[in-house]
Amino acid sequence: MKNHCDINDLFTNETLVKVAAPMVRYSKLQFRTLVRKYGCDLCFSPMIIADSFIKSLKARESDFSTSNEDTPLSVQFAANNNEDFVTAAKYCDGVDLNCGCPQRWAMKEGYGADLLKKPQIIKDSVLQLRNSIPKPFAVSVKIRINPDIRLTVELCKSLEAAGITFITVHSRTPSQRCEPINLNALQDIKQSIKIPLIANGDIRSLDDALLMQELTGCNGVMAARGLLQNPALFSGYDKTPVACVEAWVKLAIESEMPFQCFHHHLVFMLEKILPKPERRIFNVLSSTPDVLDSLVNYFSIEVPVRNNLSRFRTDIIYKDETISESSYFLDKISKTTPQLPFEDYLSDSCYLFGE
Repeated sequence: MKNHCDINDLFTNETLVKVAAPMVRYSKLQFRTLVRKYGCDLCFSPMIIADSFIKSLKARESDFSTSNEDTPLSVQFAANNNEDFVTAAKYCDGVDLNCGCPQRWAMKEGYGADLLKKPQIIKDSVLQLRNSIPKPFAVSVKIRINPDIRLTVELCKSLEAAGITFITVHSRTPSQRCEPINLNALQDIKQSIKIPLIANGDIRSLDDALLMQELTGCNGVMAARGLLQNPALFSGYDKTPVACVEAWVKLAIESEMPFQCFHHHLVFMLEKILPKPERRIFNVLSSTPDVLDSLVNYFSIEVPVRNNLSRFRTDIIYKDETISESSYFLDKISKTTPQLPFEDYLSDSCYLFGE
């Protein structure tokens, strides 16, 4: 059984808590394993739709896996009612309610930033979960700011009173994409609450993280696209080190990661270290052998023997077979998570990752 970690201890023991953001399709177990090797203190799962997670075995196996070393871990749920949020909370060190996703499909379903218009539902969800699961289990909320910052401060104070462990604030409004973040809003929030504040937005380097703390007084920083481009960001590297690429290849091969996810991560990682002509070729490669040959030829990395990977095996311990599969999952996912072409991921990263 997985040993659970008290997330509260991070804010006591670390001067600045460094956090990997929840990223749909990206912040899965293998990537969380990688960033933990490079100074990440707390990882979030990808955003998971709570009612699908509860009702569908396939949803749980597809969206969530963990290991004994995958800690501390907070699982982020998109929920539009109290019951789903409370029922989904297990197999982790904490849960987070997504109240910040600005994507149209999420807001149409009543998830993400749409909940900012319903602060009582957010508060009731936190209260019900806190009453169901005792401390030190962490309960948190991730929000975007309101154009009227006073309403955001009121919400944060209300959630503090309801018992959340910490709050993460992306300092843009739901309608903003790549505009500069609102540092004054983060300062006002920090001065109004006693619980830890994690600041999110525009963290591209360790220097950015340290400056964010200096300017706002935040207790932690959360990075999304910055970590995709450089998983070693929190260790002070200004670009992805070759050793990090090599570690990713090992993690991906041993876990039999689907090619698309394996390749997409590498496209981000190599953005600053592969010359443009080589990137144009690498980005359109269509098979794992081609990708591995390219990496070996350019970086001289070692690729594990593909029929002898036991020493790189990730011990996935989560598997729930108590609920049988139905068509619910496929129907729900098809309605709420439309497939986007890869070009959209790269060209519209502000929209996809919220940064």
